[in-house]
Amino acid sequence: MKRKLKLLLCCILISQLFLMTVYAKPDWPSDTDVQAEAGIVIDADTGAVIFGKNIHNAYPPASITKILTALIVLEHADPEDMVTFSKDSIYNVEAGSGNKLNVTDGDKLSVEDCLYSLILHSCNQAANALAEHVAGSREGFVKMMNQKIEELGCTESHFDNPSGLNGDTQYVTAYDMAIIAKAAYGNKKLVEISSALSHDIPPTANNPEGLTIYNEHRLVKTKDSSSEFYFPAAVAGKTGYLIKAGNTLVTYAEQDGRRLISVILKGSPKQYFIDGKNLLQFGYDRFQNVPLDGNETKYTQGDDPVTVGKTAYKPSDLELEPKRFITLPKDAKFSDAEESLVTELPKNSPKGAVALIQYTYNDRNVGQAYLTAKNGAAESGEETPENTTEPKTENGKEVTPPADKKTTDSHSFGVVAAGIAGALLIVGAAAGFVAYKRKKEFRQSELRREERRRRLKAEGDAEAFERMLKERRNTKGKK
Repeated sequence: MKRKLKLLLCCILISQLFLMTVYAKPDWPSDTDVQAEAGIVIDADTGAVIFGKNIHNAYPPASITKILTALIVLEHADPEDMVTFSKDSIYNVEAGSGNKLNVTDGDKLSVEDCLYSLILHSCNQAANALAEHVAGSREGFVKMMNQKIEELGCTESHFDNPSGLNGDTQYVTAYDMAIIAKAAYGNKKLVEISSALSHDIPPTANNPEGLTIYNEHRLVKTKDSSSEFYFPAAVAGKTGYLIKAGNTLVTYAEQDGRRLISVILKGSPKQYFIDGKNLLQFGYDRFQNVPLDGNETKYTQGDDPVTVGKTAYKPSDLELEPKRFITLPKDAKFSDAEESLVTELPKNSPKGAVALIQYTYNDRNVGQAYLTAKNGAAESGEETPENTTEPKTENGKEVTPPADKKTTDSHSFGVVAAGIAGALLIVGAAAGFVAYKRKKEFRQSELRREERRRRLKAEGDAEAFERMLKERRNTKGKK
């Protein structure tokens, strides 16, 4: 009995070790933090949330609001257009908020000059004047702001003005601000403006010789490697401060082909720069971007037809959206990620798109890519039978366009099946080994008995040996 228990225990342990090998994949690193009340770092190319703290709690944004203002202005105005400063744009600000450009009623500056003033040294008058130039009024521009964030998928924020000054219903979450910044720093002109260390403003009524303004973001402007604010990957960003908001910060960074964005809300003086830097460094040190090219071949290679909804395609008729990545821990592999195929596509999907492949890692969204039909492929696809059951789709959790569940196609089933099959194989092999060992022991016992019987017979005592065996059998039977 003890031998049986030992063998059974060995089989269980071996099978568990095998299953651990199948399922084991690196945990999502989380060994960092910020002193601010809220913070986040995301990958700007995949949208993956690398780390977050209180990312869905709303706070006053202060002047990081101006990132959204600049994005809308660049989408609706020419940088060379001239902006006229009205009396309302100059004086309709909070008391004590200043007039950094020292502009007066009737002054004119280009849209581009106003944007430099808006971003580099956070001029509230420039925000008001740009809003009036684009929408005709600040109220009209505020509607554009809230429409824009709705288009981007932000559901936890609201804006009252273009400057970021206090508003009764002006608030933002770290998560939504990261989405806004992701869209903003996809605009090359905005990155160019935000990364400038200084800019010369042409003459105005109160500045007949013009003036030079300077970038206030310490991570962007610090070039001294001995400084605690030195972070060469920092390219652009925006600072903010209000008594209610505390210190707020957005930083856009580029390093080794990867683009990261960090957001800090309700931070403290000086530390909020360190918080933003630490989140970015964590993102670069502990994570990697894995290209889909060369890794995702399930839908575009082979001979088996690919069924999307009710249409079957040849793999040669489908192609993956180019230059797409997924974000994974440094020691993870592409095969560790799970995928699902979404057939009900979001609005503004690319022309020819037939499905959206969404990737997750430990239930975190880590990237996505559209699957498109090559020219003419959509017409040549064959419909599957009506009784074909459509796989279910999976809603994205964060930084993923909302989609109903229709089709799910995951690598994880194959992994689980392989683990179970492997475990059964090992248990079967162990059982076979036990049977073999028992048969061998029985044969050896029989040989020993036969040898002893032969020896005793030669000694004339075979009858005594047979009598002894009979007595032993009787004794075992009684027990």
